[in-house]
Amino acid sequence: MREVTTNITATMKSDAPPEKDAPLIATSKTVARTPGLSELLGRPVLHQRDVKDTSACSGVIAWGLKPSAAVASAFAKSHGLALLRLEDGFLRSVAIGSNGPPLSIVLDDIGIYYDASAPSRLERLIPEALTADQRYRTQTLICAWRSARVSKYNHAREYTAQLLEPYVLVADQVAGDASISYGLADQSSFQRMLTAALHENPKCTVVLKTHPDVIIGRKQGHFDLAKLANEPRIMIIAENVHPVSLIERATAVYCVTSQIGFEGLLWGKRVHTFGMPFYAGWGLTCDALPAPDRRHPVALEYLAHAALIGYPRYIDPETGHRCEPERLIAWMGLQRKMRERFPAVVDAVGFSFYKKPIVRRFFQGSQVFFNRNPADRPEHATLAVWRREAVTITANPPSIIQLEDGFIRSVGLGADLIHPLSWAMDTRGIYYDATQPSDLEHILQHSVMDIGLTTRAESLREHLVAYNLTKYNVGTALWQRPVNCSEHKTPIILVPGQVESDASLSFGAPGIQRNLDLLQTVRTANPDSYIVYKPHPDIVAGLRKNGQDEDQANRWCDEIVIDVSMGHLLAQVDEVHTMTSLTGFETLLRGKKVVCYGLPFYAGWGLTEDRLSLERRTRKLTLNELVAGVLILYPTYVSRTTGKFTTPERALDELLDWREHNPPTLPWWRKGLRWILKIEMLVKDYCSGMQQ
Repeated sequence: MREVTTNITATMKSDAPPEKDAPLIATSKTVARTPGLSELLGRPVLHQRDVKDTSACSGVIAWGLKPSAAVASAFAKSHGLALLRLEDGFLRSVAIGSNGPPLSIVLDDIGIYYDASAPSRLERLIPEALTADQRYRTQTLICAWRSARVSKYNHAREYTAQLLEPYVLVADQVAGDASISYGLADQSSFQRMLTAALHENPKCTVVLKTHPDVIIGRKQGHFDLAKLANEPRIMIIAENVHPVSLIERATAVYCVTSQIGFEGLLWGKRVHTFGMPFYAGWGLTCDALPAPDRRHPVALEYLAHAALIGYPRYIDPETGHRCEPERLIAWMGLQRKMRERFPAVVDAVGFSFYKKPIVRRFFQGSQVFFNRNPADRPEHATLAVWRREAVTITANPPSIIQLEDGFIRSVGLGADLIHPLSWAMDTRGIYYDATQPSDLEHILQHSVMDIGLTTRAESLREHLVAYNLTKYNVGTALWQRPVNCSEHKTPIILVPGQVESDASLSFGAPGIQRNLDLLQTVRTANPDSYIVYKPHPDIVAGLRKNGQDEDQANRWCDEIVIDVSMGHLLAQVDEVHTMTSLTGFETLLRGKKVVCYGLPFYAGWGLTEDRLSLERRTRKLTLNELVAGVLILYPTYVSRTTGKFTTPERALDELLDWREHNPPTLPWWRKGLRWILKIEMLVKDYCSGMQQ
């Protein structure tokens, strides 16, 4: 990435210029405190009051041409320091302004990109010659931009209402925005733009898109929307919507200086300008104003390379380090995709106070109402419920999203109220309910698993196994195979205990549903094997009730293990026999034999030895195809670092870091919470017994 350092020290008084990574001075405390700014600039940023020796600094930074920038300019001049102007990049963030820090900025040592009255670093970069590799990279980047459906801001939902096509898109802006006056335009430019759009496109609807800041009431626009509402050919989009779908389907785009014009070029649209934005005057747009003599025709790749690669700097929101635009586009594209999955409004039913913020995180992009009066819900409401049995308390709404912990969850138990890294969010059923199809079953039965996806799944599986990662990642003790088993080649079978009241047994185990019954069955079928029983960690912690007669488990096994991590244990055993435990899937990841006595989500695909069958599951999968469906395509992952959606690969990295820095013992408040949960469980059991 180009380092913009030219002329930075040209006006400095000292004969010995400061080092390239010398601090930069910000006269604005707000600018100095911008998250990630030092990383983006590659140098420390100090507030003016914290600087003792200005000669040891490399320059002064100002935010664009705002009034506060005049203070920075005067300070730089008085101290003989270079002035560097900053602005948000063209792919800024998910949220608007103060709701989310910039993930890209531009650094300009000449001017600033939106000031058409003077040169800027961007203006000098645009006509620079590109190599064949640079042109190819830019073309690929434009395709990635479109595929990810990103814009400068990415919080709003796509526009889904009917549009009268064909139409042209007209972009309003915030009144008084600096880019308008510095873009050689004024209030009258907007009226000329609208008049031209109507006159030049007599057979088209004119769709007028207002600015998001106008919609939320922070700023004013340039049009009397009430008056325009009576114009039959004008359709006003006066709601906060993502502009991509509007650009994508438009015949042409009309702007004064809005970035929507630049994005229109990236989408291959005819763009008309009525000011002089950075993308005008290069022979790519139809301009109402004459171009500055400094600008000459170039190909789109030149403009896009300068504006997206050469000029901005990007920061990876998950690592906090500088990154390339491809990485940020991919991350932002994931946010866009995940935020559009569910309806704009979701009603969440039956969630505790503790779970409400988690629900909001996993439903980013949708407005969530909790326990709303059914009379206040719209006719086609979408309900989010926890676990399969919660569906019975609803009034059969047309759409239900069932939620459950994902398969890579946390360091610590869900019953301990440890926040999860992943959830299953299922619109058909839920993965452990074998009585009906689920989104996961549909994925495994029907999805096309190409080589790219299965290769990714293989790498993910190898990563999980190499680091002994499992769902909860608890347990510290070690366990070794008995020596006599190795000498006599005696198979070691692990039987994982389950919580017998768990829904996965009620809806996924039509036969055996008790831990003791499973142990007896396994012992009868394998009299010479060494059987290890591991009780469920929730039961060991006292957070769930023991299974019926589970205290007799030692009669049917050779050993009971408690505080051993599941990942470590699976590396030592030969087989796992289970009803529906996730341990069976974790065993498949390690290439070992799994015998299923119930119908868990991973059974019936030709990878397990099944005591029961399910007619719906007819497809034979490879292990990597199963992993792709279960860990990549099905769950939703939310980063602990950003609070935003993430990938399973990043979730694993965060899980490793979490495990490494997790305290070996529970803090006092967590121990207290456990006692509260235990008391709550005892009260529930007592009340249940009284009712019986």
